[in-house]
Order: sequence, then structure tokens, then C-alpha cells
Amino acid sequence: MFLCFAPVPLVGVSQDSPRVYIAPMADRPINIDGKDSDSAWANAPWSMDYIDIEGEVTPKYRTRMKMLWDDTYFYFFTQMEEPHVWGTLKQRDTVIFYNNDFEIFIDPDGDTHNYYEFEMNALNTVWDLFLTKPYRNGGKVIDSWDIQGLKTAVDIDGTLNDSRDTDTGWSVEIAIPWSVIMEASNGGQVPKGRFWRINFSRVNWDFDMNEGRYSRKKDAQGKYLPEYNWVWSPQGVVNMHEPEHWGYVYFAVDPKGGADFAIPEDDFVKRYLYEQYRKLRKAGGDFDQAIKAVEKSKGRVRGKDIRLKVEKHTNGWNLYTQSPFTKSTLLIAEDGKFHRIEP
Repeated sequence: MFLCFAPVPLVGVSQDSPRVYIAPMADRPINIDGKDSDSAWANAPWSMDYIDIEGEVTPKYRTRMKMLWDDTYFYFFTQMEEPHVWGTLKQRDTVIFYNNDFEIFIDPDGDTHNYYEFEMNALNTVWDLFLTKPYRNGGKVIDSWDIQGLKTAVDIDGTLNDSRDTDTGWSVEIAIPWSVIMEASNGGQVPKGRFWRINFSRVNWDFDMNEGRYSRKKDAQGKYLPEYNWVWSPQGVVNMHEPEHWGYVYFAVDPKGGADFAIPEDDFVKRYLYEQYRKLRKAGGDFDQAIKAVEKSKGRVRGKDIRLKVEKHTNGWNLYTQSPFTKSTLLIAEDGKFHRIEP
């Protein structure tokens, strides 16, 4: 994986590009209890606060997180402000986002295919899925897939499912074994000194109370009010299943997290490719005209001109360009999968 190193802040970059987090290597074992009291967490910086999924609105409740890793696990700790901590779903692999929840999305190879989704609520009920492709590309959702060896815990600063008081919030601590999430990655190795594409979401609902039980709030017509979607790296659209928008997590070998990392130049070209790819997918009956428009357009990425080509073939089409930075061919197939062809 090509890297271009340059100093950047540890916890993020400007919101016109995906956010970046440098995850230190844990220098001692971590006990998963829902708290960040283990001394190893002191070396992990707080992320930037979550923002609305479209990247324009500051959420009414704060969310922030930390990450660590070692040779066995990828660790997450997330702190969520919430005046009413509640949950009703207790069965694993039910639709957890019908409660307030915390979600993780992981694409090891950054090709938008074969990625993982994980959700949990304040009752420590989890839902883990494997997706072969984004929904836009007709992928399969493998709901029976489970993260073997998963460790999770919740800590509540307040009282769960009790409306008589005001809570401070809840936090989650998670350890996901590398042995599971490396299965869909090229090389099948712990990504020390490399990066993965990852994003996080927090779904939050306005609520009603009925005989002391919390539920999602409905409008006068009996329809559920829309949820709030708060994320780490803004998607720019109300859809977590466009993996090309996800952030970057770099796995630093230093327990203090000391590392310089910048998003590779080719990934900015890739970002532009996906912008044009989404336009082609929406073209419908005007597809040939859309191809001409894309090929005539001249993109500008990191000070370089980008020219795109569309290649039709018996099984569909490819959108591609040659990177002005590495001379590699960067290609998105019709099914949305990203390919990199070395020169």
C-alpha cells in the first residue's frame, strides 16, 4: 500500500477530506470493562468530536473515541453524552439501530467491497454483519457471520432505563480479534505501520415513555420520527454504505503513537474517481452522454490535472485514470470495486 508521509495533527484533518486517526500500539494488556481506566488508554488521543453524517451540523450530544491495537486485538473506546440512557433490544443480531447505538464500519483493503459492520446498544447487545458489496451495488449481507472471540462492555454514568433522573452518558469498550477481521484483507496480516479505511456512527432517537418504558418517538400520524446520525468522518450523504468516504486509521508501532502519516496522494485521485463514478451510476438512459461528459471534464487534484476514461466491455464498464503521482492505473469497475494496477 503506497504511503506518502507528512506531518498532520494526530486526531484529524479538515472536513473537506476524510478524517485521520493514528492508533498507538498498546504497551500492556487491556481489561474490557467499558472504561478507559487501563493505563494503556492514556497513550491514545481523543478523536475529533463526531459530527452530523452530512458534515454540516454539530450534534446536540458529544461523542468522541480512542483506538489502540496489539498483535491480538483492535481496541475501541467511545464516550457518548446522553441524558437518557435506554435500551430494549436483548437478542444478538437483531436490528440494533432501532435503539440508540454505536456502530463501527471496517474496510481493510479500501476497495469498498467485503467490509464489516458492527453495532451495539446500551444493553451490550451486538449485531455483526459481513457485506460483500455496498447496497448500491446489490451486495449480499451475511447476517449469520459473527466475530468469534469478540469482547465488549458498557459503562453507564447514570441509570439505565430510568426516566426519573438525568444521566451523564454511556461508554463502550470493544476488542475485535485480528484473526477475524483480517480474513477479508489482502495479505491477512496485522496492519502495523499501515492504514485501514474505517468509520463510526452513532444513531440517536427522540423518545417516548409509556408506562416507564422507552421507545422511539412517533409523530401525530403514528410514524417514527427520523433518527439522528452522528459520525466520526463525515459522509456528505445520509448513507454509511458509501465506504469511499470513510476515514483513515493508521496503526503506529510506537506505544506513544508517534508517527507522521498523510493520506496518500493517489487516494485523493481515487476520491475524485468515486465522485464521477456516482454520477455515471445515476445517468440512467443518458449513460453515453454521461460518459462523454466525464471524459471531457478535467479534474484538478492536489495541483495535478486528472483525465478520466470509460471502457465498455461485455460484462459492464470500467472508469479509470493514470495517477500523475505514481503512474499507477486507478480503476473502478461497474460493480464499484476499486482496483490499483501498478505501472
